Amino acid sequence: MAKFTATHEINCDVDTFLKLLLDKKFMEQMHQEGLGYAEYTVTEQQESDKQISRSVLADPRYQLPGPLTKLFGSGFRITEKGELDKATKTWRWTITPSTMADKIRHEGTLRLEPIGADKVWRIIEEDYEAKIFGVGGLLESTMEKTRREEHDRTAAYINHHLSKRT
Repeated sequence: MAKFTATHEINCDVDTFLKLLLDKKFMEQMHQEGLGYAEYTVTEQQESDKQISRSVLADPRYQLPGPLTKLFGSGFRITEKGELDKATKTWRWTITPSTMADKIRHEGTLRLEPIGADKVWRIIEEDYEAKIFGVGGLLESTMEKTRREEHDRTAAYINHHLSKRT
């Protein structure tokens, strides 16, 4: 099992960050332009008194080692389901792959800690578990590396976007 934490300084307050997180157009643009996803489509977003939930269909175009590319095939996609708890301002998600969904568990949380005027720590904790004989460990380590790189790139993308607003 790969369990890791990624922490980034983001140049805005908590509410501004959450507005970006919930902005369908921004999220689609960040994933397609900033991360090179072939597709990132918010398929549903709902709000209640206590939470906001969202579903996404994506084609992430991960660079996987040969055995994993063969295992997943060319039609690989993911479905992400996330929820923002309004009281704690914590985002929780699960990602389900289109291939081997019964053998892979991928979930995480995102929380924010203010660190001064218009700055927060974005703290992401992820769990990734692949129960696939012979390649499970390779997939877990590859996904940890891939996801860490994605988090670095999204932090840079968000900070660049925020810098253009002033």
